Amino acid sequence: MNDRLVAPSRAAIVQKAPVFLDRGACLQLAVSSIAEAAAAGAQLVIFPEAFVPGYPAWIWRIRPGGDMALADQLHRALLRNSVNLAADDLRPVREAAKAHGVTVLLGMNERDGLSSGGTLYNTVVCIAADGSIANRHRKLMPTNPERMVWGCGDASGLKSANSACGRVGTLICWESYMPLARYALYAQGIDVYVAPTYDSGERWLATMQHIAREAGCWVLGSGVALRGADVRGAAPGLEQLYAHADEWINPGDSIVVAPGGRVVAGPLRNECGILYAELDEGKVHDARRTLDIVGHYARPELFRLQVRANRLAPAEFELD
Repeated sequence: MNDRLVAPSRAAIVQKAPVFLDRGACLQLAVSSIAEAAAAGAQLVIFPEAFVPGYPAWIWRIRPGGDMALADQLHRALLRNSVNLAADDLRPVREAAKAHGVTVLLGMNERDGLSSGGTLYNTVVCIAADGSIANRHRKLMPTNPERMVWGCGDASGLKSANSACGRVGTLICWESYMPLARYALYAQGIDVYVAPTYDSGERWLATMQHIAREAGCWVLGSGVALRGADVRGAAPGLEQLYAHADEWINPGDSIVVAPGGRVVAGPLRNECGILYAELDEGKVHDARRTLDIVGHYARPELFRLQVRANRLAPAEFELD
């Protein structure tokens, strides 16, 4: 538990459509949104899953076999516009975080610049208020057709980080249905659980409430808001997949849930904007007085969780 907090802090969830398949424009949108949120008093600024350069929503519509040429074309555009951390592609966002003194959680498509360069990861980076990268978490298990786009992450990013809102941990979308992954964050005493996601609707919102009750922490669900007009024209072929510009491809449903499960902000549905909430650490203490699942409810003499947090080294080959 973070004992430094004595007054409520402010968090902001940026639910804005990305500039689809344009890394530079997405980063600039992130920079301007950080400035907007900071001007409104936010100390923690959160972006949706795969915000840079956009969630590859086409994977839920293309036909197996028949649309593979189109899928290849779209994947090439995604690969070109993904983020290479080794090349410091996030410098504009890091500088914005430092300039405004805020912690930023940014969802992105990450291209691994240290290996073959051909594999993409669904990644959330935590940028500290001094502009440094405090943590990088790669989605452990892409869901269903997502496995055609992203590789599997490892446990090296199952870490929490300090912020003005307390200790922050993040899991991406359906990782929130992985009990052991959740517990790996709970055991670090997180005050704020952040869930960038493409999911939405009543079942997902109920999951956010369940986690707030289970963990006794603040839960911030950051949803993807995307319309047909946001993707049409970004690359050839998208017009045939999204015939209607005014269609909501995904509604967003960003939400803030207090420890114990009460919704205090949102859901922000079928609209773009920034969702704000005041996070009171005292609510965390109150919730865990009766249910602390890594404290008096843990029963460590019965249960044990082991996490292999070291990253796997790239394969090494010997040629005769």
